[in-house]
Amino acid sequence: MKWEWLTAQDFRLFAKGAARRLEQNKEMVNALNVFPVPDGDTGINMALTMGAAVRELDKVTAQDLGSVAEAFAFGSLMGARGNSGVILSQLLRGLSLGLAGKEQVGPGELAKAVEMAARTAYQAVMKPTEGTILTVAREGARACVQAAAQGKDVLGVLEAWHRGSVDSLARTPQMLAVLKEAGVVDAGGQGLVFIIEGAIMALKGEEAPELALPVEEEAIFAPVVDQGPINFTYCTELLVMGEGFSLDTLRSELGELGDSLLVVGSPQLTKVHIHSNHPGEVLEICLKRGSLKEIHIENMREQSQEFAPQQEELPEKELAVVAVTTGDGLSSIFKSLGADAIIEGGQSMNPSAEDLVAAIEKVPSANVIVLPNNGNVILTAQQATELTKKTVSVVPTKTIPQGLAALLALNTADPLEENLERMEAAMRGVQTGEVTYAVRNSQLNGFTIDQHDSLGLANGEIKVVGKARTAVTLDLIAAMASEDAGLITVYWGQDVESGEVEDLTAQLEKQYPDYDVEVHYGGQPLYYYIISVE
Repeated sequence: MKWEWLTAQDFRLFAKGAARRLEQNKEMVNALNVFPVPDGDTGINMALTMGAAVRELDKVTAQDLGSVAEAFAFGSLMGARGNSGVILSQLLRGLSLGLAGKEQVGPGELAKAVEMAARTAYQAVMKPTEGTILTVAREGARACVQAAAQGKDVLGVLEAWHRGSVDSLARTPQMLAVLKEAGVVDAGGQGLVFIIEGAIMALKGEEAPELALPVEEEAIFAPVVDQGPINFTYCTELLVMGEGFSLDTLRSELGELGDSLLVVGSPQLTKVHIHSNHPGEVLEICLKRGSLKEIHIENMREQSQEFAPQQEELPEKELAVVAVTTGDGLSSIFKSLGADAIIEGGQSMNPSAEDLVAAIEKVPSANVIVLPNNGNVILTAQQATELTKKTVSVVPTKTIPQGLAALLALNTADPLEENLERMEAAMRGVQTGEVTYAVRNSQLNGFTIDQHDSLGLANGEIKVVGKARTAVTLDLIAAMASEDAGLITVYWGQDVESGEVEDLTAQLEKQYPDYDVEVHYGGQPLYYYIISVE
């Protein structure tokens, strides 16, 4: 039987099958992390992103392909976690743009949509790297277009997409030396192959479309922020199904009615969230743009009286800071240095774009600086800036020490641009060391690494490998120390005993009499020590 069209119903099967296949294989994707450290989370991030996309898909009852694809893409945009999740959300965004306004598509239009997906993802990354999920997406799309030109039907185009992606994935170690040395293919590319594979299997009836999604309500990444007083009584959420209206104009009109405003999506499917005293006016304004779906109105005063203690009103600030970190000690340090909101997250547990937006909306300022403090959170933070009406700037801190140095350089009395320039200069002046353990045997950077070895990383590169944790830590600091530096700061994690910390501190003070040595409890998981040398 020739498969001439891809319909909205087909896309629902496609999406859920893709998400299920990835969820089933996320640990395999995690294991492809080139570094043998305990924070390989590519599979988890992609699976959570797909899960958020499916949940949004289930909220809409539209029968046309374009609207269904738009909902799926919107869910992934809000739920994106980590670099791999953000790139995946951009792939789905591009796919939805290619399917926009379509009741159904044939092979040629489907191939163009897949090509649009790859193009959109490339455009979203400032410096694309070949040998990654981007390459797999581009070369898989090329195979799609070729199959359509050869007269293949919809299923044939999808199968060509899969074959092209598998072939591209196999070549990734030849494109990236670090993959070849580690003996693995690109993790994000492998995740994309599982997604395509699951979609095809579902369409062919080889996989049940039902999907056991991760439970979002666990809220392990919930922002830690003060709620402040309730100035507006009603929280109103809805979807607007329309065409041709301006999201900026809608934001402007709704902005006069309350706060915590979120207007994201496209004119075809727009999600609105606002706190106001007049939900009816909110609905009237939205109704002028199109039909309304999934309307939820809640009385926040009644909810707060059930469990929230009375809190003092938070004054409006010129500038607020949202920081991502993990560990109760590090969270306390960031708060003491002036961070207005802390999002729990970091290695192995990256916050979503929606988590970041929630924290940005709650801090008492229209101007917000975000400190990601992890290289795998920077893209998510940048994506979050597009999902809020506030002025948000991301200082691209890749480590906790960089984030702390940037925060120390902040002076809220100065203009935003001056602060950003000074904070970025401060973060560049810090060296970061990390001590963790190997999760598997590996050959990397000239080291033969055994599972459970202690690993010392300087600025993200493995520098020391050994059996004794304290010895590895001391050797790492020796490799980082220089004549220009004068301060060594160590943050110890939740799995380190106080006796070990006292011994390390004594040795550091003895070996570095000309340095200031500071040792603080960080409480971070997975990483025994986080070190800064400056």
